[in-house]
Amino acid sequence: MKARLLEEKTKLERDLGDLGEKNPKKPGLEPTYPESGGSSDDDNAVEVAEYSDELSLDAKLKKELKDVLKALSAIDKGTYGVCKYCGKDIQEKRLEARPSSSSCIACKKVLTQEL
Repeated sequence: MKARLLEEKTKLERDLGDLGEKNPKKPGLEPTYPESGGSSDDDNAVEVAEYSDELSLDAKLKKELKDVLKALSAIDKGTYGVCKYCGKDIQEKRLEARPSSSSCIACKKVLTQEL
């Protein structure tokens, strides 16, 4: 699992790097604002829509990376595969499907109200 998580970490960091650029005033990357060079309302609307999409994707990738980093930390601490809510082992099939999972299926269903 550690190898899969490290592979996922590399991929997420690469994807984030492709999506944005470093901001000297803030840590991490920020999505780049697309500039088509056009000045019409339609061009501006397209640019804003693209930027909005990039912001959403950026947030999703950052969350996934955070989950992967937490899972790698749990491996180092010896707590990987243990639900952070109930303390029971997370099912192996769940970890195979999503190695960065930090909760068992039962707790996740309660959290997302899928009872």
